[in-house]
This record gives sequence, C-alpha cells and structure tokens, in this order.
Amino acid sequence: MSERERLVFATGNEHKMVEIRAILGDRYDVVFMKEAGVSAHIVEDGDSFEANALIKARAVSKLAGCMAMADDSGLEVDYLGKMPGIYSARFLGENTSYDIKNQVIIDMVSRAKPEERTARFVCAIACAWPDGRAEVVRGTFEGEVAKAPAGPNGFGYDPIFFLPEIGKTSAEIAPEEKNAISHRGNALRLMRARLEQIAEEG
Repeated sequence: MSERERLVFATGNEHKMVEIRAILGDRYDVVFMKEAGVSAHIVEDGDSFEANALIKARAVSKLAGCMAMADDSGLEVDYLGKMPGIYSARFLGENTSYDIKNQVIIDMVSRAKPEERTARFVCAIACAWPDGRAEVVRGTFEGEVAKAPAGPNGFGYDPIFFLPEIGKTSAEIAPEEKNAISHRGNALRLMRARLEQIAEEG
C-alpha cells in the first residue's frame, strides 16, 4: 500500500491507542479524534455494546469525512445477569472509584458457586464510512470474578478479572501479554481481517 488510508479512532485514551496502532498502524494512518481536529459530545444511548460503538463511529466518520472506528466495552458477570454490561463505566456512578466498584462486585457474587463466577470482558468495534457503510465485530476475553483484587497493571475491572488458565488476574499479567489475548485485541484483529476481506472483494 503506497499510501495508508486515514482512520480516525474515537478515543482519547493513549494506552488504548498504543494497542490500536500496534494492530492497525501498518495498514492505516491511525489518529486520535483530537489529532484529526474532531471534537464532539456523543450520547451513547444504544442498548448493546455494538449499538454504542456504531453510534460513535458514524458520528466521528461524518465529522472527520473519512473512515472512523469506535469501541464500546465492559464487564459481563453471568451470576449478575451479565451486569454491569454496557453500564460498566457508569456502574455505581461515573465518579465512583473502581476500588469501590470492584469490591461491590466481589461482594455481590460472594454466595456464588465456583462454577457460577464466570465473567467476560466484551469489546465491540464499529467501523463506519461517510457514505453510510458500516461493519461491527465483537471480541471477548473469558474469565471469572476473583475472590479478591490483585495486580498493579491495567485499569478498571482488571484487578478482579481472574484468568483460571493463567492463575492470575488481568491486572497481574504484563500489558503485552494482555494485549495478545484481550477483548479489545481480539476485536481489533477481527476487524482488521474483515476489512482485508472487504478490500479483496473489491
């Protein structure tokens, strides 16, 4: 590809952009909304991760006049009916610390049987174009709710997301190891494969 196509990703999270550029940067000129001169307050009022990602991607694509991507992610705890789900960031209030959120979730599943502690991180990524076309994919990261928070890495619910096959929480593994298996990494790889398929189909 002689010249990479511009791709505006609807985020201001620098840690997220490192992962995005690692997976998509050799094929696309990936830029932040701020770098693209795009500023917007987007109301995410969809009823699913996919719907919210699509709302953001379409809004940014329209404003930027080029391909845009957005993601929506969260934690689903099966014992809690897949709560907090799409409300993960707003669970117990947006200004409530994750130390408190994490402990509340641990307390809420305290009576669950070991096999009932299953949980997953979900990430939906939407790609939209100014002509109205759009693609959406979903990536997941399976685990369970830990008995207690552990680990200095990551953020949000990482300290209580236990990975049985590794024997550690998501916050106890190195960022590079997490990126290789995470919900966002999986979704980004799925989206890249889908876009390559579209390009081949012409």
